[in-house]
Amino acid sequence: MFIHCWWECKLVQPLWKTVWRSLKEFKTELPFDPAIPLVSIHSKENKSFYQKDTCMHMFITVLFTIAKTWKQPRCPSMVDQIKKIWNIYTMECYIAIKKNEIISFLVTYLQLKTTILSKLM
Repeated sequence: MFIHCWWECKLVQPLWKTVWRSLKEFKTELPFDPAIPLVSIHSKENKSFYQKDTCMHMFITVLFTIAKTWKQPRCPSMVDQIKKIWNIYTMECYIAIKKNEIISFLVTYLQLKTTILSKLM
């Protein structure tokens, strides 16, 4: 079933819990609910664009990581997920440069850089 593969499976639960702990580092409090990452249902609370953007990237990368490691006997690692986030932000940087919107992109990027690098070390 969809919900089991992407959310309930014992192998993916540690990764989702790590993502929720990481979101707390970005001062983003979300209920531990599969509707948020799987079908993009967010509460209408006063969340900044930065928080929504960060959550969206984290959720997409977790789903890619789960799909990549599906049917393997190990839990998807946070390092795999962080590398995917890094790749997404690299591509977004190139798009921002092309669109001449690099300043607004850098604000988000610099806020994430410290946390991403700390998890890779």
